[in-house]
Amino acid sequence: MAKKNGNGRTFDDEIVEISRESVDRERGGGLRSILMWGAFLVLPLYLADQLTKWLVCRNVEIGTGFAVIPGFFDIIHVRNTGAAFGILRGIPEPVRTYFFLGITVVALAAVFFIFCKAGDRPWYFKAILGLVVAGALGNITDRFLLGEVVDFFSFYVGRFRWPTFNLADTYISIGMAGLLVSVLVSPRDRE
Repeated sequence: MAKKNGNGRTFDDEIVEISRESVDRERGGGLRSILMWGAFLVLPLYLADQLTKWLVCRNVEIGTGFAVIPGFFDIIHVRNTGAAFGILRGIPEPVRTYFFLGITVVALAAVFFIFCKAGDRPWYFKAILGLVVAGALGNITDRFLLGEVVDFFSFYVGRFRWPTFNLADTYISIGMAGLLVSVLVSPRDRE
């Protein structure tokens, strides 16, 4: 019979629990952690993206808009059949949707894998990954529902105009920039 400690547990029980905790830490907290980040970050960001697109579609005709800050920022309803900044828009429609679906599935699988391996990475690393997921889901939803992505933020100074974008694009851009900084600066990656 195995000897029990003061908690009424055997040494073997303690080893098994420590091993499980270690595996959970290595996996970033496992399924529970993924669900928490999904519910409290990804879902609200995704819903904000879809709500803003719905408001633009409902209230602003395609190709029209209005000034928010004259000479700097407009809301203009445009549709993007391509990728970021309109690249790849020449691909025919049935191929385009499946192409972007494939890219999104691969990207989401990669982010899921990285999240599971995040282990004891800081909370902001997981938030960065959540931004990328929310943005990817927001834009792929548009592609399935509309065959194109709704863009509406238009920043400009004089004749220079930044390509029109949406909240999902913002999430992806901030997430990718954060991921790059995290990889370049993180002491863990230098070991």
